[in-house]
Amino acid sequence: MIQPQPKVIIFTTPTCSFCRAAKAYFNEKRVRFTEVDVSRDQRAAQDMMRRTGQMGVPVILINNRPIVGFDKPKINQLLGIKD
Repeated sequence: MIQPQPKVIIFTTPTCSFCRAAKAYFNEKRVRFTEVDVSRDQRAAQDMMRRTGQMGVPVILINNRPIVGFDKPKINQLLGIKD
């Protein structure tokens, strides 16, 4: 049975180096993701704040479970990646 692709959303800003690193990692591991630029989308920024209680980026949602920052071990755990 094929596991469904997890839903991955990453909240970013254009100047965030950790956001770029997270996106590069997802691309390297062939993980599909949706990027939301919170500097351009105020509603998304408010949603991110509501979910995590803070405004720092990146915030990564994997199947609606938030990860604050580019926490590779936590990302790998939630995605089932052996690194």
